[in-house]
Amino acid sequence: MGTLIRPGPAASPLPIASPSSSSAHVAVVGGGARSLRHRVSVSVAVFRSPSTQVLATRWRRRRGMVVRSDVVAGGAAAAAAGDSTRALPGQQLASRVRGVCFYLVTAVAAIFLFVAMVVVHPLVLLFDRYRRRAQHYIAKIWATVTISMFYNLEVEGMENLPPNSCPGVYVANHQSFLDIYTLLTLGRCFKFISKTSIFMFPIIGWAMYLLGVIPLRRMDSRSQLDCLKRCVDLVGKGASVFFFPEGTRSRDGKLGVFKRGAFSVAAKTGAPVIAITLIGTGKLMPSGMEGILNSGSVKVIIHRPIQGNDAETLCSEARNVIADTLLLHGYGAH
Repeated sequence: MGTLIRPGPAASPLPIASPSSSSAHVAVVGGGARSLRHRVSVSVAVFRSPSTQVLATRWRRRRGMVVRSDVVAGGAAAAAAGDSTRALPGQQLASRVRGVCFYLVTAVAAIFLFVAMVVVHPLVLLFDRYRRRAQHYIAKIWATVTISMFYNLEVEGMENLPPNSCPGVYVANHQSFLDIYTLLTLGRCFKFISKTSIFMFPIIGWAMYLLGVIPLRRMDSRSQLDCLKRCVDLVGKGASVFFFPEGTRSRDGKLGVFKRGAFSVAAKTGAPVIAITLIGTGKLMPSGMEGILNSGSVKVIIHRPIQGNDAETLCSEARNVIADTLLLHGYGAH
């Protein structure tokens, strides 16, 4: 009989992937149930999750680091907030004091210069009823004296201004109460359009009447038509008119939509449109905050006259040139 030879157990290495960065190789010898139990025990040993105590320890460490980070960050934020809150009241106080001084100066100057307006007014009505150059010259002195003490003014493009003997339709963006003061320093005899309620103010309202400022009742269509007719009549008689085509002051510094009234006057009369860009007045005295005056400077850019007989085209060209200039100086347009 032949001899029965039972094959002996063969040793074969079995690689088992480890969740750690290094791989573990376990040699399993033998077969059967013992080998299976050995594999299971090795697998469980390799893939066993950290104990609850280890997890708790890790969590406490991480929590401690987060808390310390939050404390440091919170302290820095609190310090920064404290600095800003300390600086803000000081800045507001300075702006309010500057605003009070501004109105005191303009009121005192207006009293003396208003007297001069009253004195020359009969001669103005006799010899220069429509342009009123003497009155505008006094208004220029008033505006120059007032703003020279509070902000610097830079004017670019004075060569683009037509002489006072040539009537025109002036338009500009509207950012602040300071726009009128700034524009009066240009020395041109244009007639502003203002709310009727402003004429009731002592000294200032009376001076506006002597200057020939055109009254307007807002939200009154008949008053608007009368205003445009008067503008057409003034331009036909050699005087210039001034419009803020946005209709009101911008609250965010961005250029608003233009109304066509000013450009219809230019189209009907054939007068040139002189577009003016005002930069910086809204930062000095923002709309709705007329009680303060921040420090800074103002720039006025006078663009070349625009000719045409189509109101829509004139409106588009004037708005585009002002919008492009504002964009170049960091402002936007709606």
